Amino acid sequence: MSKRIVSTNIRFNLEKGADRAAWEHLQQRDKRQYRSYSKAVIAAVNDYFERRGRLDADPYLETREKEDAFLLRVLETVRAGLNQSPPVNAADTLFRLLQGIQPQPMQVEEALQEDQQEADEAALDFVDSF
Repeated sequence: MSKRIVSTNIRFNLEKGADRAAWEHLQQRDKRQYRSYSKAVIAAVNDYFERRGRLDADPYLETREKEDAFLLRVLETVRAGLNQSPPVNAADTLFRLLQGIQPQPMQVEEALQEDQQEADEAALDFVDSF
């Protein structure tokens, strides 16, 4: 099997910001992962055009990725907060939460009295209909 190798040149105009940034990325690359400029450039070009193809096929891909990244940060923050807080009894925590949303005893009694009055009035109306 014969090797087909194509050689090309890339010019970087270091007076242009994008060119200079690309050159600096190549200079600071992880040489264990990208042993040569060619390997780094090939990976970058392939990643770029594959991502462009996915974005063209799905215009909301970038938004979902940002939302997913945001949710991951929220989850990590919550986990970190839970790891730093003292352990709690789940039943005790649930009880405290429910206490916060339960109506006051007086409100319950007043509601029961109003319901009883309405029922009494409905019964009297029914008897009066004869």
